[in-house]
Amino acid sequence: MAVALTGAGLSVESGIPAFRGNQGLWDRYDPLEFAHIEAFRADPQKVWKMLAELGGLVDRARPNPAHRGLARLEELGYLRAIITQNIDALHQRAGSREVIEFHGNGQRLVCLSCGRRYSQEAVVLETLPPRCSCQGVLKPDVVFFGEPIPPAASEKALAYCRQCDVLLVIGTSALVAPASHLPLIAKQQSARIVEINLERTHLSDTISDVVLETSASQALNDILEHLGR
Repeated sequence: MAVALTGAGLSVESGIPAFRGNQGLWDRYDPLEFAHIEAFRADPQKVWKMLAELGGLVDRARPNPAHRGLARLEELGYLRAIITQNIDALHQRAGSREVIEFHGNGQRLVCLSCGRRYSQEAVVLETLPPRCSCQGVLKPDVVFFGEPIPPAASEKALAYCRQCDVLLVIGTSALVAPASHLPLIAKQQSARIVEINLERTHLSDTISDVVLETSASQALNDILEHLGR
């Protein structure tokens, strides 16, 4: 059984900036000022201005060949699930069915006061920050720094990593815990780690069995062509 762990690098080809690296989002916005839950609580209007900019990029994004390649691997029966750190829902739009959203989904909003959830389409962002009907502040239903991983997503991700024979690590440097623990957990259960990144990471010299230094789209196209033969 193969499972994929995907990160921001997978969606760069769709026009969504990565968080790290050249021209990454954190080069422009300090994560402690814009991505920590306490920063959000202290000044939600400031954080929402950045979120509105990022949201525009996500709204315009479309699944790229890497997203479609993973969906095709699932359709063919080679890939059991995707554990994604991305919040853009592009895997689902590409046709993937078993997607564990480790860091939540940016297409939903949640009230910090009453916990009510809204679809993004149901909320007008003309006045920031947007508010719930109870007048509580709304935030994207995603995991900010300082917040826990949703328990259901964590449990499913751990179960898949403990059961898989192959873990594809795609478009992620695997530096942020607890997602960074998942490749090690799979490796401890004798899974083969196949890493697909444009640049080598700390995984490359520690636990990866195969390292493909290329784009996710190219690598998945090559894998599908090989399987086709």
